[in-house]
Amino acid sequence: MKTVSKLAIAALLGLGVAATTATADADLGKTIYSKKYKKACGMTGAKFAAKHSQDEWETLMDDGEFANEMAKICPGVPSGDAVPAKFLEHLYDFSYKFANDSGNVPSC
Repeated sequence: MKTVSKLAIAALLGLGVAATTATADADLGKTIYSKKYKKACGMTGAKFAAKHSQDEWETLMDDGEFANEMAKICPGVPSGDAVPAKFLEHLYDFSYKFANDSGNVPSC
C-alpha cells in the first residue's frame, strides 16, 4: 500500500509539472512582442494590448481572428498566417493580461 501511494503521488507531481509547461505565458508573450513585433507595430506593448478589452481579445482568439487583428493594428505585420502559431497563444495571453480593462501595465 505504501508503494502504491508513493507511485500515485509521484504521478500527480509529474502531471502537474507537465501541465504547467504546456500552457501559454503572458511574460513570454511580452518578450515575443518586444523582440519581434514592437518595431513593426510602431507602439509599445502597453498601447498594443490596450487596443481591446479582455472580452474583445478573448472573442478574437476564439474566432481565430487574433492574427488578422494584429495585422490590422500593426501596419508592419502582414495579414494571414504571418504570426507563427507557436507565438499566438503567448501573444494572446500577453494581450489579455494587459488589456485596457485589466488594470495591468506592461513594462515594454
